[in-house]
Amino acid sequence: MKIHREGTNILILLFLVIGALNVPVWLFMPPVVLPIIFSSISVVAYLFVFNFFRSPKRHYRGNRKDTVVSSVDGKVVAIEKVNEPEYLKTEAIMLSVFMSPFNVHANWYPVDGTVEYVRHHKGRFIAAYLPKSSTENERSTVGMVTPGGHRITARQIAGAMARRIVTYARKGHKADIDWHLGFIKFGSRVDLYLPTNSEILVKMNQKVKGGITPVAHLPSKVE
Repeated sequence: MKIHREGTNILILLFLVIGALNVPVWLFMPPVVLPIIFSSISVVAYLFVFNFFRSPKRHYRGNRKDTVVSSVDGKVVAIEKVNEPEYLKTEAIMLSVFMSPFNVHANWYPVDGTVEYVRHHKGRFIAAYLPKSSTENERSTVGMVTPGGHRITARQIAGAMARRIVTYARKGHKADIDWHLGFIKFGSRVDLYLPTNSEILVKMNQKVKGGITPVAHLPSKVE
């Protein structure tokens, strides 16, 4: 399993710290059962962090025309009409996917097209499954336009554990469903804002995969 570049330094440092803690435990803490327990806990903790930084290589094999694909692994926690005032500046369907600690935390582009807008916002770190996290938490907004002229917003949102959002997208960059848009370290949620007449292909609480699961079809014509 490939490790995402955002996790390389963290995993190396954690390995060294765990090793430094385990050596004196084995040397100076009898009986043997206690060092074994300590080392077992260390391994589980390391594997838990390792899990965050998995970076599977994915290729979307379906029809890409007017298709929106999930940006992240996780569970659908919201499908509702809201006002998106930052990039779209109009009413849109918000489709939100929450990532648990056991999901891959890389973020993929939801559509093919061109990046038109990127902005990072400082904010709070409340639980990402709460509705107000979309507007109050630390977040990064990426606006894209598809080859058919549809404008889409993807918003990376930090959560209670997340403390850093990484966004690779830049204005003028090409967007590709197979490419990483960014990464949320130890978190947490991505909201997609779509045209109101889009056909939603997923249901509440459905599990989806980033770069793999189609979540919506865009209308054939831009209104």
